[in-house]
Amino acid sequence: MDGVKEKMGAQRSTLTSSPKKKSTSLQSLFDQDSNRRKLANSITSKRSFSNSISEDFLSIISHCTFIFTFTDPLESPTQQDLKRVYLTQLLSIIKSSKKLQDQILAPLMSMLSTNLFQPLPPPSIPYITSDLSDEDPISSFSPKWSHLQIVYDILIRLVINMDPETLKDYVDHPFLLNLLSLFRSEDPRERESLKNVYHRIYSRFTFYRSFMRKAMTDVFLHYIFEMERHCGIGDLLEIWGSIINGFAVPLKEEHKLFLMRVLIPLHKTKRMQCYHTQLAYCVSQFVQKEPVLGGVVVRGILRYWPVTNCQKEVLLIGELEELVENIDPDQYRKLALPLCTQITKCLNSWNTQVAERALYVWNNEHFVKMASLEIEEVFPIVIEGVEKNLKWHWSKTVSQLTESIKEMLEDLDPPLYSKCLQEIDLRESKARQEEIKRREKWEKIEMAAAKNQFLQPSHCICVSH
Repeated sequence: MDGVKEKMGAQRSTLTSSPKKKSTSLQSLFDQDSNRRKLANSITSKRSFSNSISEDFLSIISHCTFIFTFTDPLESPTQQDLKRVYLTQLLSIIKSSKKLQDQILAPLMSMLSTNLFQPLPPPSIPYITSDLSDEDPISSFSPKWSHLQIVYDILIRLVINMDPETLKDYVDHPFLLNLLSLFRSEDPRERESLKNVYHRIYSRFTFYRSFMRKAMTDVFLHYIFEMERHCGIGDLLEIWGSIINGFAVPLKEEHKLFLMRVLIPLHKTKRMQCYHTQLAYCVSQFVQKEPVLGGVVVRGILRYWPVTNCQKEVLLIGELEELVENIDPDQYRKLALPLCTQITKCLNSWNTQVAERALYVWNNEHFVKMASLEIEEVFPIVIEGVEKNLKWHWSKTVSQLTESIKEMLEDLDPPLYSKCLQEIDLRESKARQEEIKRREKWEKIEMAAAKNQFLQPSHCICVSH
């Protein structure tokens, strides 16, 4: 009986516990349902919030699409300031977000293109007179820069933050060519921003690198051979300097052709002074990577040596001196004679700056070492130039520098120096004798002509009335 009671008690306990389980499961179902509703409400609220944000974003973009010239008196300064505020808001939003939806990215890139790719104003200095003032690059500040500066900041922030694969549909070949055409702007602030943007695109968009190099090469060739007017050559060369710095060794044939067909001919233009610093850096990068190219560069510079532009001569002398320090020493023998011949012509220049710069080259150990390797061929030319300076040059400073160079050359090889002096004296004496003979011949000819005119009877012409 006790066992039966225990069994019935166990059955009751099971019967009483089962309704509790059922109630607990119903409660959990109610809780889950309420959670789902809360989640759905939060998602819809987030979607509505994001939609409202995107609508505000698109509204700001549409306001920024309007272009102000800052020269039209009918334009409202308040509206101009308002656009600047909107652009600043866009910049702050883009700085904080790493991904943008396509529905926002497309109008945003369209707005940037509309603001950037506007026709450039006519040049401030006409092309005919621009070649006469080539000491400093042309600068003309754009009145639209207060807006353009933020537009460039937005673009560079997009290039840095966004994935190149996402942007390549918008930053395509026409976009890059339009950017490249803006380097003709006379505003140095715009060219500086362009340089940063273009270089960022080159470093991140690796699939565009070949196209971008070719596009920049076309700009250089057009400048060299068709129209020597472009304000952004120095900025483009600065980009190329960092590109060349990253070239692997041995250099590709494509890169060597760029050196020979573009960089070397850039030395011959009339406005070379404006970008010579960047050009010399690019050339030195090539020679440092492959010193064998030094001979090609030196001969190219000598081929394009200026005749009447003294400022260019001073710059090229300094570039040659730097190249001598980097070229392969095996090429010293081949380059000694043409280099020393040109330097000697420069130290005989009547322009003191050119003459002094050429004389200072002889203080360079590498240059003296190069000249001493072909001393038999180089010394007669150099010593003749030195003696000519001591006799005829009008500048006391040049004469003093020449005297110190003469002492150095005498110490290098005293017998050869004295031999060269004797040969110079012999040539001068022969030249004086030939000049005397030439004068005697002319005197005889003049006397014979005078005698013939005296003996010849005069002819009279009779005129009948």
